[in-house]
Amino acid sequence: MPDAGALRPGDAAADTCGHVLDHARESLGRPLRLPVLGALGLGLVHPHPDLARTARLPVAAGRAALGYPGADTFAGHQTMMGADFSRVTVARLGDHLGEVTEALQAADHRVERLDGRALLLVDGSVLVHDNLEADPGINWNASARLEDLAFDGILRVARTVREVAPVARVIAVGGHADGPLREFVRDGDGGTVGLDTPASGLYRNGGLQVRHLGAELDHTRQLPELAARAGVPVTLVGKAADILACEAAVRRPAVATAEVLAHTVEAARAPGESLVVANVQESDLAGHQRDPERYARILEQVDAGLAALVALLDRPGDRLVVTGDHGNDPTIGHAYHTREYVPLLIHRPGAATVDLLPDAGSLADVGATAAAALGLDPAGLASGERIPEGAAA
Repeated sequence: MPDAGALRPGDAAADTCGHVLDHARESLGRPLRLPVLGALGLGLVHPHPDLARTARLPVAAGRAALGYPGADTFAGHQTMMGADFSRVTVARLGDHLGEVTEALQAADHRVERLDGRALLLVDGSVLVHDNLEADPGINWNASARLEDLAFDGILRVARTVREVAPVARVIAVGGHADGPLREFVRDGDGGTVGLDTPASGLYRNGGLQVRHLGAELDHTRQLPELAARAGVPVTLVGKAADILACEAAVRRPAVATAEVLAHTVEAARAPGESLVVANVQESDLAGHQRDPERYARILEQVDAGLAALVALLDRPGDRLVVTGDHGNDPTIGHAYHTREYVPLLIHRPGAATVDLLPDAGSLADVGATAAAALGLDPAGLASGERIPEGAAA
């Protein structure tokens, strides 16, 4: 995207799709086998010698801008479902220490800056700090050892921070570390300062407890709730089951790609009209691990799963939308998400043409388009416009 280099200049060269394809050819000695993604028009929106330049299925193919600041899974999924993230910003904790300190003190917490740095020590046990595992300024954390404070106490601190935080997520983290957390504080990118959570041992020592506190959203104006109120069954699969709100939804949380695909196909086989939102997470994990070979294997596995879905969708009103919530280039030299346009591939059984779409201004347009396909009014969402599938670029 045009602003990709704003936080990290190197991200201007990010190309998740192209770089994974290039690396796969070099490491496997053959191009990736992605026949279904090719048939859905991926090569039309990302010209690459290993992708077909024609679409064999009746699709509308284009790409979408993210429509929210940074590059974040939570914000990406909320936006995709029609949330309005216009008031969410990318911000370092260090630029908001005053208001965060005041809010915590007003809630009767004892607050001090840790060693004079741009993070806070609350009640002698909870670190409030920049999240160093996501894009700089996307998320803040409230972290503590459970032997120092029960998780309910950590969560109380995180909720107070959430009340004044302008960022997408405040994450409460509790677990068992290899030592005092202050020993694992380090500088991050973009002037951030925080806990190096993986190095601290919190992830590997057992007992980990995590709660994601998202920016205040009107979930009643997102696609799952809109569909459920209209009597449309909703199934949330994979990470979508963890981060999307809808009390009526059937949830199928899973990380393993095979399990995600199996749940998705099972939900798609159900008779009648339904909404299924599925997230494949292992490709994202491969990006964080800077492992393009794993990324390539996951893409081939997903392609096979998409073949099963395409075979199930044969009614003119059926829609399969394939997209992403951000980039995650495993070759870029860091382990963060990358701010890229994402593919927007819409399979339309019964359509007579293949249409090229103009760039969508936001992932919220995905939610609006899905709402229209379900016979719902996209105006019921907080953000997004229906994509005119027949409009040529």
